[in-house]
Amino acid sequence: MQSRWSPFIWVGYSMCVGVMGTALASPLYPLYQSAWSLRPSDITRIFVLYMIGVLASLLFLGHLTQRHGFLPILRAGLVTMTCGLAISAVAWSPAVFMLARFMIGLASGMITTSASIGMVQSSPGGDPRRIAALTTVAMTLGFGIGPLLGGAMAQWAPHPLVTAYVPTMLMGALAIFALFQLPHAPLARTLDEHDPRATPENTRALAGWLPRLTFPALHGRRQFWLSSMGAFSAFGMFSMYSSLAPSFMKGLVAWSGPAVSGLSIAMILFLSSVFQFMVRNQKTRRVVLASECALALCNLLLMLTILSGAAWLFAAAVITTAFGHGLANVGGMGTVSKLTRPAERAGLLSTYLIIGYMGTIVPIMGVGWLADHIGLNQALVAFCSAMAIMNVAICAMAWRTRELPASHPY
Repeated sequence: MQSRWSPFIWVGYSMCVGVMGTALASPLYPLYQSAWSLRPSDITRIFVLYMIGVLASLLFLGHLTQRHGFLPILRAGLVTMTCGLAISAVAWSPAVFMLARFMIGLASGMITTSASIGMVQSSPGGDPRRIAALTTVAMTLGFGIGPLLGGAMAQWAPHPLVTAYVPTMLMGALAIFALFQLPHAPLARTLDEHDPRATPENTRALAGWLPRLTFPALHGRRQFWLSSMGAFSAFGMFSMYSSLAPSFMKGLVAWSGPAVSGLSIAMILFLSSVFQFMVRNQKTRRVVLASECALALCNLLLMLTILSGAAWLFAAAVITTAFGHGLANVGGMGTVSKLTRPAERAGLLSTYLIIGYMGTIVPIMGVGWLADHIGLNQALVAFCSAMAIMNVAICAMAWRTRELPASHPY
């Protein structure tokens, strides 16, 4: 196996397969809703519990890759992900399914962090732009293929709440087998990684498990918060599509079903990657402004879809969401890059991602609660209105904010 495919290929494959399980269940939520008589708030709680698992992994388990090397953590993440998918396939109650989604959330954080480092360490070349591009491709393919495959299986395969998980479980088993064939020692560490022996044992035992948030210097704090709140909005919009779009599409558009909802979620991710590539050389401030305008517009289009039920409006909302999502990511990553040296980037990037991921929790919990009391469509209109107002406010503040210099000033 090692003679045919290099460790780099297997690490990239493992990342792709590992993140496939994260959004795979999104097109299945209406089926679970019918099988277990779930309310919209129950669906949002299931989705939010997964995101809590991701956040817990980023906050409390992120140090494990640095301490033990990427390969053991990537193996453990894939094992946890595959077990979570297996439990999802046999889940007999919402509580069991929620446990499975929490496990998948924990695994997702472990896989993305360890595999990102593993792509760098196992790369046969040293071009950082090439490695970053391949890492993005692997992640995007996994996130997009997951709901696409899950939706297709749920649409046409028998016993969809079981069979939809089988292909990804088999691919995960292959990835686990491949990773255990790779030697650990040559891939364990890079020269610039922190040596745990340099820290006293009693200090490492406590501090190593405590979450740490990093914030920029005062000169760039306004830009950082605007970019982070843009990510909050973009992540929140994508999470709304992932958790609730399959449910409200049934009554709004003529073409619906798990395959269609899975395709819409996948298209947001695929198109987001295309738009990120297109604007990668644009000024950060311009990208942030364009992303906020697009996110405000996508909320308006989604509200019009809810009111009219026009399929073409929903398609336009999906494309506009992808554009805003992609540009928000480029703007946020560009801001973080300008505010830090490479050695300092991980801390500020983690803080940025945590703020973004909060957008997948707080607004979605709110819309789920509202849906139980005033109805799903009315709750979505309230959600879109609030998000659009926030996007306009961010855009106005970004317009009055100066562009950061191209490199760190000190």
